[in-house]
Amino acid sequence: MMAEDIQHNQKANFNGLTKSAKSGASKKLTIKNFKDRPELTDSYTEDTWIKLRDAVSAIQNSTSIKYNLEELYQAVENLCSYKVSPVLYKQLRQVCEDHIQAQIHQFREYPSSSLDSLSFLKRMNRCWQDHCSQTIMIRSIFLFLDRTYILQNSLLPSIWDTGLELFRTHIVSDGAVQSRTVEGILEQIECERNGETVDRSLLRSLLGMLSDLQVYKDSFEQRFLTETNRLYAAEGQRLMQERDVPEYLHHVSRRLEEENDRVISYLDQSTQKPLIATVEKQLLGEHMNAILQKGLWMLLDENRVCELTLLYELLSKVKGGLMTLLQAWRDYIKVHYVDSKLRAGNKEATEEELERILDKIMIIFRFIHECGAAFTSKLEGMFKDMELSKDIMIQFKQYMQNQSDPSNIELTVNILTMGYWPSYTPMDVHLPAEMVKLQEVFKIFYLGKHSGRKLQWQPTLGHAVLKTEFKEGKKELQVSLFQTLVLLMFNECDEYSVEEIRTATGIEDGELKRTLQSLACGKARVLNKMPRGKDVEDADRFHFNSDFTHKLFRIKINQIQMKETVEEQVSTTERVFQDRQYQIDAALVRIMKMRKTLSHNLLVSELYNQLKFPVKPADLKKRIESLIDRDYMERDKENPNQYHYVA
Repeated sequence: MMAEDIQHNQKANFNGLTKSAKSGASKKLTIKNFKDRPELTDSYTEDTWIKLRDAVSAIQNSTSIKYNLEELYQAVENLCSYKVSPVLYKQLRQVCEDHIQAQIHQFREYPSSSLDSLSFLKRMNRCWQDHCSQTIMIRSIFLFLDRTYILQNSLLPSIWDTGLELFRTHIVSDGAVQSRTVEGILEQIECERNGETVDRSLLRSLLGMLSDLQVYKDSFEQRFLTETNRLYAAEGQRLMQERDVPEYLHHVSRRLEEENDRVISYLDQSTQKPLIATVEKQLLGEHMNAILQKGLWMLLDENRVCELTLLYELLSKVKGGLMTLLQAWRDYIKVHYVDSKLRAGNKEATEEELERILDKIMIIFRFIHECGAAFTSKLEGMFKDMELSKDIMIQFKQYMQNQSDPSNIELTVNILTMGYWPSYTPMDVHLPAEMVKLQEVFKIFYLGKHSGRKLQWQPTLGHAVLKTEFKEGKKELQVSLFQTLVLLMFNECDEYSVEEIRTATGIEDGELKRTLQSLACGKARVLNKMPRGKDVEDADRFHFNSDFTHKLFRIKINQIQMKETVEEQVSTTERVFQDRQYQIDAALVRIMKMRKTLSHNLLVSELYNQLKFPVKPADLKKRIESLIDRDYMERDKENPNQYHYVA
């Protein structure tokens, strides 16, 4: 037989080492030439393929294989070694394709048969599972073909990928079959959402099939999200009418947990984000104002901490949710808390306690009113900037360790987003060469990671720690960047004039004089000024104070702040009055509640006696008008200068 000849020849070929063993003669090794490899006959190729085809057919039909698997593997290897691989691959693909094409008929019969949707899904899953196990078995026989010929040809899919391609083309891509499969899956998910128990392993297997076949997003996910949107839109509308807010909030929380659990159990991970966003939009975003109007005040009045916490957690997931909650909270405070305190007077608390309460409320009002949603958003941005800056500096330090010329200065940079922080006036100063070099190194590092951005250095915000040596010993000075530039000059010379320092540092005149004042006229005088005095003049000269002493090793030298302008003083005064208007209101209500009826002059006179701060008559008149508008008091109908308390 041909197989026996091949084995015999192989044995003969590799037994080519012989030796001469004549007595007394020297031993000699002789290497004989290999014999030519025998040609493969057509009958062997055909017979071997029939044997392999029968084995594949047995696997596909779940019957026993007549031949030993090792023998089949060796047969594939023999054919491949004789360059029959292209023909063998085509034959194998055709056999697999014929089998898969035959499977489509069992699905096209539905729904004319009595097969319900769940039975259809089970049949599809069984077909898929059989296909996967069969492909694995077939690949194990044709493994040599898969790892040699197919692997070396980039245009050919592997045996496993070929199986996926054929199943996708002939089964799942069939319009009717795909539609019924997806509809059946959606029907099962809807049943589960309605509280019924479903076979999650079945859903996991079928959705895994769609994912493996790369049709999950196009065939299933879009329809699934559309159905989810429709379901929760209707559910949100219905439950907002039927249930109170605490019950509704717990329902939303439970729904979100259920959908997250579905992602873990059988949905593809990529579906989680759009799925949860859809649920949050329909159950929370669309009803945010209604939830707050219907339930926030009740929850606050009843001190329902658990539900209030849940409300905060849920609204924090929705865009604009916290800002809307903040506005509703502000309205609640204004309408309920302040009014109750003003109307109650000092029955519930002493006058001092009431004043303290109103002071606290006043601070909250000012914070929310003046800062509002924009400030809250900016505050979040500020915190985010600081966190990102920490991460950037960790990366920058690692970057600096790999530099061939590391700097002696340890640089820390905070990257501030312009929209989140106050605006600062740019100021150009003359930095030492080593600082400039380090700035450029950081700029290259940062822009290399964030191309398209622009860095603008802010010297007014810079600070440094300088190591300094005095007669008393070594100290560390924690100073601003402007103070740093001035002090570094005294490494070169012991004395400078104001003009020399201005020219060398480039610091603006007013800022420079405040800087010199902080170094020579404050508590920590590391510089001496000649002549002595509290103010810095152009003719003054400064020299390093080597006799400086301090009990601390690290000394912080504060920069002297600029004095308020007239406009700033007016603005501050106005803000103070805004803060005090609630105290004025409280005093007015207390007086009117006690006296019941008072003339305008007597009311103003008593008010001045109670208030501990100055206030303009015009401002008092505004507060009286405000209380009249809010029905705390009213004018006498016959005498406009007479007021009556409204109980």
